[in-house]
Amino acid sequence: MQNLGINILFEGINLERLFGGLLMTAGIAFLSIVIGSVLGILLGLLTTSKSKIIRYLYRIYLEFFRIIPILVWLFIVYFGVTRIFDIHISGEVVAVVVFSLWGAAEMGDIVRGALESLPRHQIESAKALGLNFWGIYRYILLPQAIRRMLPGGINLATRMVKTTSLVVMIGVIDVVKVGQQIIERSTLKTPTASFWIYGFIFILYFMICYPLSKWSKKLEMKWER
Repeated sequence: MQNLGINILFEGINLERLFGGLLMTAGIAFLSIVIGSVLGILLGLLTTSKSKIIRYLYRIYLEFFRIIPILVWLFIVYFGVTRIFDIHISGEVVAVVVFSLWGAAEMGDIVRGALESLPRHQIESAKALGLNFWGIYRYILLPQAIRRMLPGGINLATRMVKTTSLVVMIGVIDVVKVGQQIIERSTLKTPTASFWIYGFIFILYFMICYPLSKWSKKLEMKWER
């Protein structure tokens, strides 16, 4: 074990620091997923309206986040917006803001697609029964749409968890940044430190993302049947 260099994981408080960084990563991902999902559902409902202006504005918003890489958005907000308005925002807050806006854009499109895939005659039947706008969505459309959008929403959450690795570029001490610090301090003593540290980080991400991916696929197959 000594020759292989795996002992680098167990030296000092390296494991404790890595798990501490993982908590930071998980916290940013969790907050972003929750905020993005709530905003995305509201956006998805708005995009089903008959207003062409609302649909057009949302399409622009969505394409901005699909065309421009998330890393660029992190730089724009962290280095650009803060200097223009002369305010100080921590990297953690910037990460949550950017990932939430990205998640809202993607989630809104998932909700829109789920709602528009439902048979239109259900709305007409609900109106004939005397249900108002909110009643139609609450009792008829949303219960069905949730089943259709949940697999896509889980896949989006998985992507957001993986993309949190980019926050290291704006100075956030997440699990990747902690790994880099350990490697920089240990490379001379343990030349294979990068292999073991990054390999362990890979396992941590895999343990979070793989169950989510399997759950999404299971739900999709179940509801298709």
